Amino acid sequence: METFLSAILGDLTSRSISFLINKCSKPTALTVEEKLQRLLLQACFIVEESDERLITNQAMLQQLNILRKEMYRGYYTLDSFRCHGHQGDNSKDHEVSNYFAPSMFNPAKRVRFCKVTGQSVQEHLLQQVLGRLEVTIEDMSEFVMFLSSYPRFCRQPYSMHLLLDKCLFSRQMEMEHIMNFLLKEDTTGTENPGVLPIIGPGKVGKSTLIEHACDDERVRNHFSQIVFFNDDDLEDANIVTLRDSGVIKHQNHATGGKRLLIIIELTRDIDEGAWRRLYSASKSHVASGSKIIVASRSEKIACLGTTQALRLKLFTQEAYWYFFKVRTFGSMDAEEHPKLASVAMDIARELNGCFVGANIYSGLLKANFNFQFWRRALAIIREFKKLNLLLYGAYFFDDPWQAVGPSYVRTVNKINSEYLLVLDDYQICSAPNMIHCHKNSAHSEDEVPMVSVKDFLFGNVNPRGKFKVLAWRSHLPPHYSYVFNCEVKRSQHMVTRKKRSQRLCT
Repeated sequence: METFLSAILGDLTSRSISFLINKCSKPTALTVEEKLQRLLLQACFIVEESDERLITNQAMLQQLNILRKEMYRGYYTLDSFRCHGHQGDNSKDHEVSNYFAPSMFNPAKRVRFCKVTGQSVQEHLLQQVLGRLEVTIEDMSEFVMFLSSYPRFCRQPYSMHLLLDKCLFSRQMEMEHIMNFLLKEDTTGTENPGVLPIIGPGKVGKSTLIEHACDDERVRNHFSQIVFFNDDDLEDANIVTLRDSGVIKHQNHATGGKRLLIIIELTRDIDEGAWRRLYSASKSHVASGSKIIVASRSEKIACLGTTQALRLKLFTQEAYWYFFKVRTFGSMDAEEHPKLASVAMDIARELNGCFVGANIYSGLLKANFNFQFWRRALAIIREFKKLNLLLYGAYFFDDPWQAVGPSYVRTVNKINSEYLLVLDDYQICSAPNMIHCHKNSAHSEDEVPMVSVKDFLFGNVNPRGKFKVLAWRSHLPPHYSYVFNCEVKRSQHMVTRKKRSQRLCT
């Protein structure tokens, strides 16, 4: 009997152990979040590897651009999903004063993000993004196979946050468009010199993109001289005097030719008659193969081109968040700091695509890795938008942070009777061989103010009257320094301005 019971117990024990082993050995089904995370790692690997290679095939660049957009959308959706659970806790950890309490009303009319109300809705969105990314990566198999045939820009690997300090972000297709125009030999019978218009809003990166193209070794070996001009250089100028009025960016006597690359940056509309005379004269005074790039905010320059205009657009919200997150967290994993990531995402939404704003605030946040500080920064941005919406109306935000007039700012430590007024802003060139500034080109690097934007916003200094603030110094050529002209105003001035605005609106 005992033998029989022992056999039964032994059999039951054996089956139980086998059951547990089989259950533990079966792979646990991955959640949608985990699947998306793994696919994003694959996409990130392909994109970063591609960014380090000189890809010239247009079809591959278009395919890479599709993957990059899906990757940005994936990270944005995944981070939104993760941050959603921490948004309700933020207010408990740090109390913002009533004056700076985040308003539920968001004046940035162009923000497309819709706040989801249910977990199932978010998971459904994750599933959609996952499916699109799966298909896109499957289509990249031939791309990956051909990728190794293209040479690397550099052999030393970089983390993405370091790579962004050394290269343009998400402008690979635009760069190749410019390079194809510059290096393509003119066919017989085509107009000479060729003209490429580059059109885009202020601070979208036109100058930076052109500067990178001009610094490329292939371009420097192709042209004997690269010359920059602005509006003032073009007044009453012809092609002969133009050579003496511009800034010579590069000179190469070893090319054996006299091909010129002329860069013209416009801040106002060019007179069509003056352009026709200038271009007509250039046909007989510059060597064959010379090229002209004209950059402006105005669509009117599109008709000046001998080829299709290149139009630069602001980043999508998904791409903007990816850029802002990488610049802000650097080598740290945002997933390990969910509450900070949630605040950073709110800040990115409030900045609404402003490239300069992303660089200013990412630098501030990275230098002060503190939850309370980040919440105060978010409160300042919201209060800035709320104040100026009351004064100027919704059209103040027609373009991301492109003010229609002087902007009012309340900083953390200012007393209630004072406001800081940002009168205007301008750019300072960091070196004499750089491209002319868009505004106030008479300003020099010696005029860069000592008051930083951190001191300005968080009240570490107490300036009086009119003063200047260094907003941000670009880490990429042409290394502009962005400066605000500011003034301290009492609240009565703002009340008077508000009443005047209300009368105009009625």
